[in-house]
Amino acid sequence: MEVIPAIDLLDGACVRLRQGDYGQVTHFGNDPVAMACKWQQLGAQRLHLVDLDGARRGESGNDAAIKAIASTVEIPVQLGGGVRSMERANDLLTCGLDRVILGTAVLENPPLVHRLAQAHPGRIAVGIDARNGLVATRGWLHQSPMEATRLAATLDGSGVVVIISTDIASDGTMAGPNLAALEAMARASTIPVIASGGVAKLSDLKDLQALRPPLAGVIVGRALYDGRITLSTALQTVAGAPTESPKTRQESLEWLM
Repeated sequence: MEVIPAIDLLDGACVRLRQGDYGQVTHFGNDPVAMACKWQQLGAQRLHLVDLDGARRGESGNDAAIKAIASTVEIPVQLGGGVRSMERANDLLTCGLDRVILGTAVLENPPLVHRLAQAHPGRIAVGIDARNGLVATRGWLHQSPMEATRLAATLDGSGVVVIISTDIASDGTMAGPNLAALEAMARASTIPVIASGGVAKLSDLKDLQALRPPLAGVIVGRALYDGRITLSTALQTVAGAPTESPKTRQESLEWLM
């Protein structure tokens, strides 16, 4: 199970939202490239970028940061938020991103997802964000009547490489992931699932790793930025290795202070 640090971009800065609420923003820095390089230095094998401006408006204000990260780090980078056209997806994939993640388009323009997945094998992911089991779109501002598991099932055979499943009620709350919802998503489709939202402690990672069918990965955001866990302990936990000492933990957090 991959542990993937998240970098959420809003007006060019690194932030986190609580439950997707643009009125509840916490800033974690103004240099996304430095943040990406630091996660790579600390052992990340993949990065997850979210273009919050793109998700909300359908137009990005973060392209400079996105392209700088993609061209600077050596590890794969995936991005979601506002990818709603063939042109936008093609532009992002040619700038060095490993994967683009479609969210709103999955519900509003399913043929686009299939066309992109066929045009870019292994590079198209889907984000299914749910509130009370129902899909939310356009930066979580619009609620649909579609069940998340039903939408996941429609993607079988599409060529989509992975589904990123976010429980909005858990995201940014430090309350723990919604295990029942994630297990239902993993069973709904043959496509591998990455969990996103709610991870606050190492035991959450163990709980996610125990789900069946197994998850492909977990995206971790606020818990890393708040120092509740460190990337090295998270990686060691999913690998079954001993965790680091408190001293090492403190040293690895100094760059965030």
